Amino acid sequence: MTKIALPPPTTVPVPAPAPFGGGKLEASGIYLLHEEISDVSCANLVRYIFEANLDEGRKFEHIQLVINSPGGNLQSAFGVCDVIQGSMIPIHTIGIGLIASAALMIFMTGRRGERVITPNTGILSHQWTWGSFGKEHELLAKVKEFDLMKDRMIKHYKKHTGLSEKKIKQYLLPPTDVWLSAQEAVKLHIADKIVEPKIKFREVLK
Repeated sequence: MTKIALPPPTTVPVPAPAPFGGGKLEASGIYLLHEEISDVSCANLVRYIFEANLDEGRKFEHIQLVINSPGGNLQSAFGVCDVIQGSMIPIHTIGIGLIASAALMIFMTGRRGERVITPNTGILSHQWTWGSFGKEHELLAKVKEFDLMKDRMIKHYKKHTGLSEKKIKQYLLPPTDVWLSAQEAVKLHIADKIVEPKIKFREVLK
């Protein structure tokens, strides 16, 4: 019987592990949140912050969170806000393009004194939008969460702006949408400073 010679086993090269966070920016402590605030986008950001806090081999002095987002899921945003406040690594926030609604909630949670916006950033603050359907008793039960969410928003704004509830309802959370200029955002203590065009981003992101 003729024996069949088998070819020698081939060695498959094992790829080198990806840098921390999966990219050069993330490995440098810079995270881009440039999408809608959703369960997925917030889960990715929360994972990044957790991993940065747990990585013994790479300690960041701070994390730069660059936000450009139209907003989205407020519950998911509150989860991010809690993680930012619990992070051992300070989170600095930079707003560019648009920081609206739930994205603004995340932005203002950044470390006080390090919440930066560019002059052309669009800023939108408004009341929580929600909708639901179901039987009468189900809708009545959900009204409780609506009331709780309103209270959470007021407390969040008070904590991160230092404004009174009366001023928050008057200037930031009235019945209509509120669009702010960069200067107004600083005046109302949502942001701390404006990055003028003459300042290079390298200086801000260091």
